[in-house]
Parts: sequence; structure tokens; C-alpha cells
Amino acid sequence: MILVTGGAGFIGSNFILDWLAESDEPVLNIDALTYAGNTENLASLAGDDRYVFVRGDVCDRPLLDSLFATHAPRAVVHFAAESHVDRSIHGPAEFIRTNVEGTFTLLEAARSHWSNLPDAERQAFRFLHVSTDEVYGTLARDDAPFCETDTYEPNSPYSASKAASDHLVRAWHHTYGLPVVTTNCSNNYGPFHFPEKLVPLMIVNALARKPLPVYGDGLQVRDWLYVKDHCAAVRLVLARGQIGATYNVGGWNEKPNLEIVGTVCALLDEMQPHPDGSYAHLITHVPDRPGHDRRYAIDARKIERDLGWRPAETFESGLRKTVRWYLDSADWLARVQTGAYRQWVSANYDQRGA
Repeated sequence: MILVTGGAGFIGSNFILDWLAESDEPVLNIDALTYAGNTENLASLAGDDRYVFVRGDVCDRPLLDSLFATHAPRAVVHFAAESHVDRSIHGPAEFIRTNVEGTFTLLEAARSHWSNLPDAERQAFRFLHVSTDEVYGTLARDDAPFCETDTYEPNSPYSASKAASDHLVRAWHHTYGLPVVTTNCSNNYGPFHFPEKLVPLMIVNALARKPLPVYGDGLQVRDWLYVKDHCAAVRLVLARGQIGATYNVGGWNEKPNLEIVGTVCALLDEMQPHPDGSYAHLITHVPDRPGHDRRYAIDARKIERDLGWRPAETFESGLRKTVRWYLDSADWLARVQTGAYRQWVSANYDQRGA
């Protein structure tokens, strides 16, 4: 069995579905079910004996100790994190608690479990920490993409909290010998993405004929990675990654935000045209967020060279699948847009005139 944290979130739920589609090895999922955690993402696993869900917090050490003792997982895949930059600007405390304190608590529980394993099981144990490219800071237009040896220069409360968690994972390996591996991924998109992030927010607002808020000039560049490609990379790193190593996982798709929004509009025009005309007319430039990093880009040559991974989807094929999924999942979308979600969107965007 493997233990997955944050497995009811966007990437975590995709990973669990992918894992159980490729393997019969059971999964224990612990998730606190904050606003972005949704057990409905995993409804297809109802009655599947390979899947165990526990509602819980990674800061809860007694619970973690109990789960390790009861289930004796051979590996931990740590997705649980607060992950939205805008939310970290409005309220950084939760990001420090979950991303820093939570990772520390999980590391300590895993270390205690690992230390008491028989030799063969101790050597086979792995702690895989899933992180972000944002820990590296920002790039100028002509800078080389981020590689694994770049200096950390986080610029938001979110990225600073993830950088801190990365450092803890590294320290627990070098100090205690805990067999860890870390992945730093670029911007994910795909099914089950909570509609606060760029791609799903644009789809949701477009379908409701609401403004499509684009920060500043919209020319901030990100590298885009289809979530199922990311899941395949994590699975491969868990199986074959070098202990103590870091692997950057990117899609080789650098795109400015404005182009992303335009492409989403074009796909919606094709798949679900509206009598009022193109969705692109809804694009609205709003004041930028504080400290907005200008460009991220991932150099993913190491994981390709060492482990043979490369994304299967192009940006065009991945985004088409994503838009189609949202159009086919109207009930899911309606249920995740609760009053709390609407309040957050109002708090973040009304002051920007969107």
C-alpha cells in the first residue's frame, strides 16, 4: 500500500485514479477536505477494496502515527498543500501551517515508521514530495528555464512556504537518511481542477457569460503540464527516482496567460458556441496581483534523460481534453461553486473591477 496525502485535491485525485488504473496496489488517502478537496473526484472508486479514505490533517501527528501503524505503507506521496498564490496573499497563515508545519509533521511520522521497519522494507521505503517550479522565483524573457540546481528565490507566501517544505525534505534525508525524492512541477491543468485557477476559472466564467479577468497585460508566461502527464511522471519517479534527488517536471509548453485565455475561448466557440458571439469578447484586463512573477519555465531534460519520461500530450491536445471534460461535467462544476467559492471570487476580483 502507498499513502497519498491530499488525494481529494486536483492533482492528488488524478494521481489516485491513474495509480489504480495502472496497478492493483492499494492506496490510503488522507485529506482534510478543505475548500479544494472533493471526495466526488474519486466517486468512481466507491466499493473498490483497493482504496481507503481517511479524513484528516497532515498536522495531526497522532492520526498519522495510527495510520502508519495500521496500514504500514511502503511509500508516501505527499500532495497535500495550500496552493493558490492569490489566497496566500490574502491569508498566508494557512499556507505556513499546512505546507510547512504539515510537511514537518508528516516527515517526522514517516521517519518514525521507517526507522522501525525491517532492513529490507526500510531500504525499499520512499517519501516522495510533490512541489512547484515557483520556488525558483521568476525568469526574465531570455533566461534559461529552471533546472534542478537553480537557487531558490520564492516571491509569494505560497512559493516561500513550498520552498520551506522542500528544504525540510532535503534536510530529513541528509540528517536522518530518510529516503526522499522531490518533484517540482510547472502549471498543471486538466479534469477536477478547482475553478480558482486560470484555466477552469476562464471556462466557468465564459459559460456564465461573466468577465474573463486577466491580470495586468496578460503576458506573464507559464509552462503548462497536463495533469495526467504529471501523474505518470510522479509514478515513474516513485518507482525509479534516485534517493535524495530532485526532478523538474514540465510540459515544454511556455505560453503567456493571454494566449491561454484566447485558446480556451476559441475551443468554447467551437464546442459550445453562444448566440451572443465569441467568448473572447468577455476578456477583461484587471489590475495585477502584488509581486506577480513574470515568467516560469521548466527544463525537464533530467527526468527525460534519467528516467525516460516526456509528456504524452501536446498543449493543444491536453487543453482540448480539459475543455471537453468541463463541458461534460456541469453537475460537478455546479456543486463545487458553493457560497464560499463565490465569496472568494468576489473578494479577489471585485476590487479589481472584474
